[in-house]
This record gives sequence, structure tokens and C-alpha cells, in this order.
Amino acid sequence: MRLLSRAICCPHCGHHQYVTLDASSGDQEYYDDCRICCNPIHIRMHLDDNRRTIELHIGSDDEQIY
Repeated sequence: MRLLSRAICCPHCGHHQYVTLDASSGDQEYYDDCRICCNPIHIRMHLDDNRRTIELHIGSDDEQIY
């Protein structure tokens, strides 16, 4: 199991916080609540085995489609 700790910025309030990522399970998509404002943070993680990198996408999912 590969656990990594990364700093992220809450898309709602801007607070910096650390999240723990499990890189052994492949691509993941989940929600985690901000520790300060309690709003949901949408976290998408993509493992790129060719470049040996992890792409982390942080969003608020409050965009509206018209």
C-alpha cells in the first residue's frame, strides 16, 4: 500500500489542509469534507504509470450547466 500525504486548498474557503491518498488502488474519485467550512471537496486522482505521476484534481462541484 502506498499512502501519500498532499496539501490541498479548499475550493470553498481557501483553507490549506492535508489529505491522505492511497495510490495502490488505481484511479479514484471521492468526496471529503473541508475541516474548516465543512463543505464537500470533490477529489479525483489519476495515476499515470507511464510518467510515474499522480494527477490530483480538486473541485467544488458547484458549477451549473445551462
